[in-house]
Formats: sequence, C-alpha cells, structure tokens
Amino acid sequence: MGRADIGIWLIGARGGVASTAAVGLCALGRGLCGDAGLVSRLPEFAPLEPADWGRFVVAGHEIRHVPLAGEAMRLATESRAVAAELVRQCEDDLERIDARIRPGTIYKAGTAIERLAGPDVPRGETPREAVRRIQRDFARFVETEKLAHLIVLNVASTEPPVDRSAIPATWKELEPLLDRPEACPLPASSLYAVAALEQGHSYVNFTPSLGSAPAAIDELAQAAKTRHMGCDGKTGETLLKSVLAPMFRRRNLGVMSWVGHNIFGNLDSQVLDNPANKAAKVASKDRLVGEILGYHPQTLVSIEYVQSLGDWKTAWNHIHFQGFLGTPMALQLIWQGCDSLLAAPLVLDLVRFTEVAWRRGHVGQMTFLASFFKSPYGVAEHDFTLQYQMLEAWAAEGAAR
Repeated sequence: MGRADIGIWLIGARGGVASTAAVGLCALGRGLCGDAGLVSRLPEFAPLEPADWGRFVVAGHEIRHVPLAGEAMRLATESRAVAAELVRQCEDDLERIDARIRPGTIYKAGTAIERLAGPDVPRGETPREAVRRIQRDFARFVETEKLAHLIVLNVASTEPPVDRSAIPATWKELEPLLDRPEACPLPASSLYAVAALEQGHSYVNFTPSLGSAPAAIDELAQAAKTRHMGCDGKTGETLLKSVLAPMFRRRNLGVMSWVGHNIFGNLDSQVLDNPANKAAKVASKDRLVGEILGYHPQTLVSIEYVQSLGDWKTAWNHIHFQGFLGTPMALQLIWQGCDSLLAAPLVLDLVRFTEVAWRRGHVGQMTFLASFFKSPYGVAEHDFTLQYQMLEAWAAEGAAR
C-alpha cells in the first residue's frame, strides 16, 4: 500500500498565485513541464525525499465566486503568463480542486478585501464561529481524502496592518477573545492560522498579513506540537535586495539612498491600491536593506496599480552609493517578471519542505525556511546567502540521521 496523501489547503484558492500553483502541480504530476524555479528539486535536497507531486491533494477557502479554471485561463489569455494549452490539459484537475473550495472569512480583512466577497461568504460571525466553521472544512477534507497531514498555506490578498500591542502575549489570554468580536484584534489570516494549528495542521503565511506571527499563536502551535512559518514570500525585487545589499556592505560602499518603484495590474495590486493594505506590504519590503547594511539609508518603496500590465510586474531600483574618495555612484536595475509565476514554485517548495518537517516531527517556527520570506519569523538575518545556508544545514542534518 502506498503512503497516504498530503493535503494542501490554499487560503485565496482562486487567486493568481493559487491558480498558478494548482496548474503547476498538475503539470508537474503529469510530466507536462520542467522544474525550473523549484528549489526543492535541487540535488542537495534529494536526500530529504520530499513527497512526489502526485501525493498532494488541493482544496481551499475563497471569498470570490469565480471558477478556478477560468482564473487560470485568464492568466493565459489576458496576462499571457502561461500557455493556454497547458491550462486546458489541466482543466479536469482544476475542476476537481474547485469543487473542494469553501467560502472563506472576511473578519477584519479590511474594506478593500471585503468588497470582493460574494454573497455566500458569512457576515456577522464571531471569531470563534469563523474558526469552528473553518475547522469543519479542514476536518471534512482530511476525512474524505484520507489525508496523512494537512498543510494550510495563506496566499490571499494583503490585509491592513494590525496594532500588535493590542494582541495578548499568551494563548491563555488571547483565546477567550475569540468569543468577543469587539475585543478580538485578530484578522482573517490569523483566524485561519488558529484554526489550522489548533487541529495540528501546518500553517504557512506567504503574505505580509498578520497570520501566525503573534507570540500567543506560536505558543498554540507548540502546545499542539505542530509547525508554522511566514511571512511574505520573497519573489522578486526584495530577493534582489537581499543579494545586492550584502555586496555593498562587504565592499564597504556606503549606500546613501535606495529607491524602488513597482507597477503591476493583477488583483493583488488592485487590493494594494488601498493605502491601508499597501502600508503592510511596503513595510515588509522596506525594512530589509537597513537590517542587512547595519545602518538605515534613505529608502523609498512605492507600489502602483496599472491595470493594463495584468500579472506582469516591473520594478525599478535606483541605488545611490558612495565610492572611494567620496565619489557618489549609482546602480540602476529593472526587474520584470510574472508575479504569480515567481510565487507559485515557492509555494510548492514550501509545501514540500513543510511535509519533510512534519515527518521529522518539527515543532514551532520553521526558521530554516527564512530564505523564502521577506520578513521571516524568528530570524534576524536577511542576507539571502546566509539564509539559504540555513536551509542547506537543515537538509544536511536530516540526511545525516
């Protein structure tokens, strides 16, 4: 008898990242594409024996009432990000996934996200009621598909920032607030995290939203002997910063200013057009340079919604630095890429590495996954090379067992 399947539960299951990941998973399982962009396919991670693509079963939560296959095809026809024929070859799989998608929650998700919600999304739930409903969806999926483990991964749109000082430090203090909507500070992303971790599922936050960041929720994960990690997938401009900033530091070239301007036109950028939602994303993208350099030059990160660009993102960076004899110099670069195609392979990597961590019995924050995130939980190091070495060390440790 073969090993039991692993469940992937996507929050924001019909969005660009989720639909691209679903197409990618199908294409990989059917041998329709190569493994470019997949870190878990590198030879140094082969001894981990990550789960085969065919072992994963996908479901999720979504607040919009749109067909998953249609969203995937829109990436092909409007953004021209994937081949339409590839989407057609995966259509049956996408329809099966679509049938397993349930209405999500919009509790304290912000007005920009709330406006996207369809009529089947419950309004007026208490946080506790939302958590219990989400948990019933998880339990039904695990039972129906006879899953060995469930990995819940948040790829939904970015929520507005949360005042973390209002969040109790312990789970004992936070848990009763789930019954008090007027007092509970947790947004939707954190309710999903609580629902998953309380049942012993793994949780990964690919967004800048609060998710499982609070210490009280980490305490819950450890009590339930499960694992979590986040936040904000490091896919493009910030990935470049995490590689280039160490170069300036190690060559003792003083950075005076670092300015980045991002334009794209997908649903995520539309949500980020709201100043409250944008604030959370900009904060995540902007803190890295100063952390790596050890000082804080003038920095600016802007994100603008340009509808015609669809899923294609362009990021301009201007780095003004001081060279020998005080001579100012500049490095300018342009990063152009398909937002969902940059993110989707990382989502699949995170699922595979999390499955390995589950098999190993890892509990708490998965800090060895820091290289995948702009603001990794529990990790102060932002140098990409040093973060990647953490992943390699974790893999080598497992191979040596």
